[in-house]
Amino acid sequence: MKRDTSAYMSLPHNPALKERARELRHAGNLSEVLLWQQIKSGQFSELDFDRQKIIGNYIVDFYCAEKAVVIEVDGSSHGSKVEYDAARDAYLTGLNLTVIHVLDSDVKSNLAGVMQFLHGHPALITIPLKDQSTTPPLRGTPPEEGNGSKNSPPLEGWQAQPDGVVASERNDA
Repeated sequence: MKRDTSAYMSLPHNPALKERARELRHAGNLSEVLLWQQIKSGQFSELDFDRQKIIGNYIVDFYCAEKAVVIEVDGSSHGSKVEYDAARDAYLTGLNLTVIHVLDSDVKSNLAGVMQFLHGHPALITIPLKDQSTTPPLRGTPPEEGNGSKNSPPLEGWQAQPDGVVASERNDA
């Protein structure tokens, strides 16, 4: 799986948090490990996720650069961190990231339901390559420019300007 490094590397990042992020990855709580087993290595809609990703002065649980999505697993400790979570979410959304919260208890007791929720989340929906074209195939021949069709300006009295705008030579105003 090839990573789009432009989206990945454009985020602010505090290098002083590198060791703490590594510690969190190795320690890992049960719900994060369970969710990671479902989304790592492109297993989830062929998307590439990072675990314990540093973004600014925060370490997020999971990050997908391709979709600009952060997934946070909220445990019982998050109840006492409401202000911190709100500030972090505001910062992340200010970077045009979508933050999705899932409950620790849901991951542990209903992992299939969490995965179904994530598969249906608008920020994570992927369109198969064959369905990505929004332009229908061309049929027939398009009209030639200036051939007198309804959508073409009359040939007399019109002139293309240097900026590409077509304007009347007469001053009707």
